[in-house]
Amino acid sequence: MNIVGLSAFYHESACCLLQHGRLIAAAAEERFSRLKHDARLPTRAFRYCLEAGGLTLADVDCIAYYESPVKKHQRQLWSGMPRTDDEAMRINPERPLRDIREKLGYDGQLLTFDHHLSHAASAFYFSGFEEAAVLTVDGVGEWATTTYGQGRGKSLEIFEEVQFPHSLGLLYAAITAYLGFHVNSGESKVMGLAPYGRPQYVEPLRRLIQSGPNGQFRLDMTFFDFVQGERMFSPRLPALFDHPPREPDAALQPFHQDLARSLQVVLEEILLDKVEYLAGRVRTPNLCLAGGVALNCVANGRIRREGPFANLFIQPAAGDAGGCLGAAALAHIQLTGERHARDPLTDVYLGPGAGEAEICRLLSAAGIVASDFREREEALLAAVADRLERNEIIGWFQGRMEFGPRALGARSILANPLDPTMRDRLNQRVKKREEFRPFAPAVLAELASTHFDLGPASPFMLETCQVISSLSLPAVTHVDGSARPQTVDAAANPRFAALLRAFYRRTGCPVLLNTSLNIRGEPIACTPVDALFCLVRADLDALVLGDFLIERTRLPPDMAALVAVWETAPAFAFSRHHSVVHEGLYSFV
Repeated sequence: MNIVGLSAFYHESACCLLQHGRLIAAAAEERFSRLKHDARLPTRAFRYCLEAGGLTLADVDCIAYYESPVKKHQRQLWSGMPRTDDEAMRINPERPLRDIREKLGYDGQLLTFDHHLSHAASAFYFSGFEEAAVLTVDGVGEWATTTYGQGRGKSLEIFEEVQFPHSLGLLYAAITAYLGFHVNSGESKVMGLAPYGRPQYVEPLRRLIQSGPNGQFRLDMTFFDFVQGERMFSPRLPALFDHPPREPDAALQPFHQDLARSLQVVLEEILLDKVEYLAGRVRTPNLCLAGGVALNCVANGRIRREGPFANLFIQPAAGDAGGCLGAAALAHIQLTGERHARDPLTDVYLGPGAGEAEICRLLSAAGIVASDFREREEALLAAVADRLERNEIIGWFQGRMEFGPRALGARSILANPLDPTMRDRLNQRVKKREEFRPFAPAVLAELASTHFDLGPASPFMLETCQVISSLSLPAVTHVDGSARPQTVDAAANPRFAALLRAFYRRTGCPVLLNTSLNIRGEPIACTPVDALFCLVRADLDALVLGDFLIERTRLPPDMAALVAVWETAPAFAFSRHHSVVHEGLYSFV
């Protein structure tokens, strides 16, 4: 049974492949197209999944789509759409399935599932729990914005939902827009900004949302304009705070920091309240979370520490990209009568890799001299650990690419967490992003509890906790003393764990700073070519491609000029333009 799960036409389109009940591959379209948050039909990701499974199109038994186009269209019509002919074409409920048929050339079985059911399935059926309470929270699917459910064995029931326009995700998005960040991508910036502020605006924010019984809540829609307007909030919102909206890239003031902190406090209060409600309805020690709001790692940490559930599983690709996993799992049950697996998802190294031959061809074609460490892994790790100890910044490209928004040691930039200047160096020189943005630590799983007040393992970097290390870790410790660790174990990523051990032996520190192998505004690197461009454009000191170590100082003299020419090429300029335009759209509709 070969089932392809597919999410598209909203945000973060992606594909996955379940082959005989095993998750073989999963990838977001943006990694191939290089268009951040690419929402188009994931043709490249689909092709990759077939290649990973050794399949032709004729071998696919079913494509499972992650939402119900007709139900979504009903909500869009209620919202006053379409307003233009182009918009009418874009929201046509026949478009998703027609495009799957015509553009992928697929004429086999095609199933659709509700958006939040796909989210719920992506969490429960990959959690390893035999039974669990399930909470999904995002901007909006068809009508639902929050759902409460219960999974048991192969059954999954959603028994309560909050409907549009009342949405925690859209509340957070509205304040994100008011603070001058892009909707659907800037929410993580608001979360990172929050610890710099004080909760001065909690009471005004509570006026925007009223909690109700049975898991319900309601927004005061007089403060919002996302249903029929062209912006997220109405004039009443700036009037409430007595501050105009921040212009993008304008200087951040204490007011912006305080509002971000207050928003985070209110979000956490509501989520904890709704988790308590869910615990009263579903008697189980296990909770599964999915939906875009489940990527708020600060809230996740509080739910684990203060919530009523003993065990927590968060879908690592909790946003729309991960909906393809849930759709595939639901299709597997519908077609076979059985749950596809009962083991937990232990890693997300599900994307394409690069073999030795491909890397060698690239190095030869580009005229790059690299140190060859084939059959000498210990020497490679020692060389990289030595550079990290000297505070060099290293690109790390190994094995198969991660699925989801986090770099987890396959497509990473690594640095020394002990260096007090490293965070500013990375933000300014490498990532080219806001100075307040924190960086995450990767830590050997067996030593994590010595350095972080984390509790259970956190292999997907989805929760924050306090840093309790006797070491000073300034590069990965946020202003409030917190961090978002990734626990690394050798079973899931043996080479990354071995590098951490090599650095530990050298420095006494089993932690590395780990951030994604990209620069601001671009997707994480997918191929060796992407990684090589990142080496040049991000001003890294070195790049490790598989068994090869490339020093920036040994690159051909014209490499930077060639990359600069490539950046000005029409195709790249078109992609960059549409990336910016796409991030500015209120694509929640």
